[in-house]
Amino acid sequence: MNETTELLIIGAGPAGMAAALAAASSGARIVLLDDNPMPGGQIWRDGPQAELPGQARRLRARLQACSNVRCYAGARVIAQAADKILLIEDAERGWLITYERLILCTGARELLLPFPGWTLPGVTGAGGLQALIKGGLPVRGERLVIAGSGPLLLASAATAKHQGAQVLRIAEQARRAAVAGFAAQLPRWPGKLFQSFGLYDAGYRTDTHVLEALGRERLEGVRLSQRGRTIELACDRLACGFGLVANTQLGQALGCALQGHGLAVDTWQATTRADHYAAGECTGFGGSELSLVEGAIAGHAAVGNTTAAQRLWPRRARWQGFAQALNKAFALDPRLKTLARDDTLVCRCEDVPYAELSSHEHWREAKLASRCGMGACQGRVCGAALQHLFGWPPPTPRPPFNPARIETLLDLDQTPSP
Repeated sequence: MNETTELLIIGAGPAGMAAALAAASSGARIVLLDDNPMPGGQIWRDGPQAELPGQARRLRARLQACSNVRCYAGARVIAQAADKILLIEDAERGWLITYERLILCTGARELLLPFPGWTLPGVTGAGGLQALIKGGLPVRGERLVIAGSGPLLLASAATAKHQGAQVLRIAEQARRAAVAGFAAQLPRWPGKLFQSFGLYDAGYRTDTHVLEALGRERLEGVRLSQRGRTIELACDRLACGFGLVANTQLGQALGCALQGHGLAVDTWQATTRADHYAAGECTGFGGSELSLVEGAIAGHAAVGNTTAAQRLWPRRARWQGFAQALNKAFALDPRLKTLARDDTLVCRCEDVPYAELSSHEHWREAKLASRCGMGACQGRVCGAALQHLFGWPPPTPRPPFNPARIETLLDLDQTPSP
C-alpha cells in the first residue's frame, strides 16, 4: 500500500501535536505518526496509572476534531525508500508514505551512564521508572532512591510517591549554588515556579551522585557520594537519569545536519535539508513549553504561513531563555565519567565491559573489536554513554531504523521509480 500526504509529522509529543494543529488550519493533508498508543509523547505518556494534564487532553481533543489530520498510533519509521518516501510499520502492516514536507518531532531519550551494579534488576532510568509506573507497575510500599540530574528526578519522584512509594533520597549531581541560582530565576517563568512548589521533596540533596548499586541477584541498596562523604541506603529500586539525549538518528539518516547534540534548525525551525523541519527536544532540551511553541512555528512555516510563525518568535525566545538556564545549572560534573570500573558493563546487550572499550580511539574501532552496539538496542544506550565518556560521535544510522517484519521490508520493492 502506498499513501501520499502534503505534510508528514514524525512524533506526536507536544511538538508534534502543536505542529499538526498549527498546520491544520491551512487545509493541507497531514499525517501524524507516533510509536505510542496515544498522542502525548514521553512527557504526557498515557497508562493505567497516568494522570494527564488538562492541556494534553485538550490538544488530543483538538487533533481528533481535525478532519484533515490522520493520526497513526504504534507506527514507526523503518527505512527511507527513496527521496521523500518512507517505509512505515505498525502492528498490522507495513506501507510507504510519500510526502511533500516533513517535520521531525522525534524527541529525546534518557542518558544512562554506566556504574557498578547498574545492570541489576531493580535499577532503571528515572524517566523509565516514571513510564513503568504510569503503565501500571506497582510500587506501593517500596523504598526508592532516584539519582542523576535535572528536574526529571523530581517529576519521577512525585509520580512514585503518588502511587505509594517511599522516596528515600533524590540525589542531584549539580552543585548547590548552581541549583539555587536556577531556582532564583524561576520567577521569570511563573508557571515553572508554581510547578516547583508541588515537586519539592525533603529528601532532595544537591552535590550527590550514585557510586554503586549494591546487591547479588537483584538490587538491595545503593552507595552514594553525598556532599563529599560516602553513604549507603537500603532500597528496593534505584532510578538513575543523567539528562537527555536528542533523538537525531532519523534526521541524520535523511541528511539533516547536527548543531551541538541536536538537529540544526533556523528561525523557521527548518533543517539544512529543504522541506524538512524539526521541533522539540530533537533540536535541544527546554521542556514542553518550548517544544509546543517550536512545533507551532514549524507547523505554520511548513504550510507557508510565515506571518503566524513569526508572531510566535518572542514566545520561543522566552522559553529558550528557560532552556539555557536549565542546561547551564544541570550540566554534568566530570566526576560522572569516572564511575565505571574496568569490569563494569557499558554495552549490556553484548556484555562488553569498560576495559574492552577504553583503549580504542573511536566507535567503529571499538565496535569491530568488541561487538559493542550490535545488540538489541543498536547502540542507543551505550552509544550515548560512550559519546559522553570518550567524546565519540555516534555512527550515522543505517536502515532498518527499527526492528521490522520481513513482509514490511518487502514493501521496498513497491517504491516508485524516479
